[in-house]
Amino acid sequence: MKILGIGNAIVDVLCKVDDEFLIKNSLTKSTMKLIDETEFKNLLSGLSIEDTISGGSVANSIVGLSQLGNDVGFIGKVNDDTLGQKYEDGLQKEKVNFLYSKKNEPIPTGTCLILITPDSERTMCTFLGIAGKVNDKDVNSDLIKKADITFLEGYLWDEGEPKKAFDKAILNSNKVAMSLSDLFCVERHKAQFLELVKNKLDIIFANEQEILSLLEAKSFNEAITFVKDLNKNFVITRGEKGAIAFNKGEIVECDAEKNLNIIDLTGAGDLFAAGYLHGIINNLTTRESLVKGTELSSKIIQKIGARI
Repeated sequence: MKILGIGNAIVDVLCKVDDEFLIKNSLTKSTMKLIDETEFKNLLSGLSIEDTISGGSVANSIVGLSQLGNDVGFIGKVNDDTLGQKYEDGLQKEKVNFLYSKKNEPIPTGTCLILITPDSERTMCTFLGIAGKVNDKDVNSDLIKKADITFLEGYLWDEGEPKKAFDKAILNSNKVAMSLSDLFCVERHKAQFLELVKNKLDIIFANEQEILSLLEAKSFNEAITFVKDLNKNFVITRGEKGAIAFNKGEIVECDAEKNLNIIDLTGAGDLFAAGYLHGIINNLTTRESLVKGTELSSKIIQKIGARI
């Protein structure tokens, strides 16, 4: 297997809202907030659902990699319930090896309410459900050792059981890639993420906001200096300013695609990571990998949802 993803197995529920809805519910635009099941149901009660899709950040990337013809797998915890079955069916339809055997659990499969405002920004409210209970017993060391790259998401990181799963995955991996996921995640786990970036990860994905927050940097140039000194494969996405990759001394920039009909920014980072990782495992150059990432992220933001 080329890449094994480990992440939160979440069913995405997509709804269109106006800015007033976010203000009324004290939600910060373009971030992810963890909520409980009651709050999820309350938020959803007055909304019209546009679509329901198997999601989760790394899972979206893994599906993108599979669509490009790569041999990939995913580990994520779901319950043996209706949403859990929908989740598994969604991955199998995309020819992803779903490497978790679902069981009847007391906690339901996780769901993420994705609120899309008229400016195409997405604000996420996530009820993790059983996805947030992934532990080291759910992670098969032999499977990880057989994969060229293990891909992890910052959303998964939490003290307790998920951290044990994370640590076991890193310990047994040939190479570790990780997305910092979200400003919310970085703010919550700054010290631990910085330790991971410095000492345990081989390939890192972050957007400009996330890297500035992680380093408490005052300027992008300050962040660039830090990343250059790391001497790793570090990719920073910058929205309409494009993306920049640092690959062991090599620095490559790629412009964003222009004149796009942007509908929904959900999954832009996930599909960018898919395109870039596709380049790495297929021996493309850093520039070609960046271009592939840009191509996929440009496609996904011109449709609703995070699956091409």
